[in-house]
Amino acid sequence: MSVESTAGAFNPETGLGPRLRQVREERQLSVRELARRIGCSPSLISQIERGTSVPSVGVLYSLATELGSSLDYLVFGARGTGAPSRPASSDIVQRAGCRQLIDLASGVRWERLTPGTDPAADFLEVVYSPGGHSTDERRPLRHEGREYGVIISGTLTANVGFDSYELGPGDSIAFDSSTPHEYLNKTPGQVHAIWVVTHPAPRRP
Repeated sequence: MSVESTAGAFNPETGLGPRLRQVREERQLSVRELARRIGCSPSLISQIERGTSVPSVGVLYSLATELGSSLDYLVFGARGTGAPSRPASSDIVQRAGCRQLIDLASGVRWERLTPGTDPAADFLEVVYSPGGHSTDERRPLRHEGREYGVIISGTLTANVGFDSYELGPGDSIAFDSSTPHEYLNKTPGQVHAIWVVTHPAPRRP
């Protein structure tokens, strides 16, 4: 389906791991220090860098925030060398059958809706499997920027601050991403949503 599948995103030579290692080393941070700063084990960082472990949404956002890097760059990097079956028009159209995607540890799939990397925003179709949630650790996310979402199908539970919302098809949500938040699919079916998260300018693409 995609130019860069989940396997490509975690390729130990060209995927998330090498990009994470590169940015970490540019910041002159050891694996242990980075793990301490984001509140996870050094072994998890090492496993992600080697491509042997899949991070959760929460860990990815923590890594990008701490490193001052674009989440889109860490996950997807530059456009792959494989040619899509239906080329984009002038690099501004993302064809449905050529999306880059990644399956994360907590039952969440991201499908990128931009034809190339965008350091200013994440524009995604997000699919929550039954029981899927935004973090393995079940700790609310907090990061810079604002986020906007609309539910396409299914019912998603959104906990934002001290409030909980059940979002169904056509419902939308918008808030400051520094507010603690988490998403859960408590239903037996998939949830499909369109999500946009804007970011301040990162230190690298």
